[in-house]
Amino acid sequence: MGEKHIARLEPVGIELEVDEDETILDAAFRQGIMLMHGCKEGQCAACKSFLLDGEVDLDRYSTFALPDFEESEGYTLLCRAHAMSDVEIELINYDEEIIRSGVPIVTASAEVEVVESLTHDIRRLVLKLPDPLVFNAGQYMDIAIPGVEGKHRSFSMANTPGQPDRLEFMIKLYEGGHFSGLLSESANGSGIKVGDALTCTGPYGVFTLRDSSPRRLVFIAGGAGMAPIMSLLRSMEEKGSTRPATFYYGARTADDLFVLDELERLAGTLPDLTFVPALSDGAAGWEGEAGLITDVVDRMEEDLTDVDAYLCGPPPMVDAAIALLERRGCPEARIYFDKFTTGAES
Repeated sequence: MGEKHIARLEPVGIELEVDEDETILDAAFRQGIMLMHGCKEGQCAACKSFLLDGEVDLDRYSTFALPDFEESEGYTLLCRAHAMSDVEIELINYDEEIIRSGVPIVTASAEVEVVESLTHDIRRLVLKLPDPLVFNAGQYMDIAIPGVEGKHRSFSMANTPGQPDRLEFMIKLYEGGHFSGLLSESANGSGIKVGDALTCTGPYGVFTLRDSSPRRLVFIAGGAGMAPIMSLLRSMEEKGSTRPATFYYGARTADDLFVLDELERLAGTLPDLTFVPALSDGAAGWEGEAGLITDVVDRMEEDLTDVDAYLCGPPPMVDAAIALLERRGCPEARIYFDKFTTGAES
């Protein structure tokens, strides 16, 4: 272990003990402080902050996330920054409701309990944990790629903290995917199969419901973005939530829709939930909405100035949805999102 230092985070007044061998973000995770983050690899800038005092050493990062001129001005990436002295840092992106809601990160070997097809390119993976895991609905885990040293993929849980001994994922298959390809091969008796052990680390993520808000919820998702939204909806059911909510889900064809029975059940259990599936390709006999999911939201929503919006899916969908919400008056601070990329295989 390296030398230990203190990192003071402003304007929230939190002090962390940081070892030189760990990043400031990892130190926060270790101590249950949930700072804003995304990729955790210096690519997305979600954890960008300003160094007020002290010295840090940065691991390799993308200059798209932190341009050279910003680094020279004092900006830094907490997921890449190692404290080489006591430091004082001004957080740029933070959520006071979330920041103290974190739990210490754990690593566990979990047993594969279920691998099954939900659609032609979505697999349901259920892992059994040796010990209960404390997490928040909407969070995700890093799962190590079997046989590949030091590599992992990040996947959001679809279940809730009410099932602490299991983790359920809804994972999209990608051609050549280092992890999802192993799920694709499961049907042939190879790849990841029931009884295998997978190493998981987490929980991570700030895609969690802000329970203090009474505002109407608008969920927008596509593809495997179903998983964290299902976690949030299932959690709302467990808590007896009465918040009005509309869930817009975009798919290409009717064959790409899944968990419809449970969504119908949730719409009957939650007192004011509406589920709106939309098909971008449409289909003969389809009686629902047709078109890109953002076009459907645009048609059906008149006023978005007083909603909390949660978006999850491929980056182009999320970017288009953010632009739509902001154009319709939803403040940026009330738009929460996860972008699922092929590289992350989320």
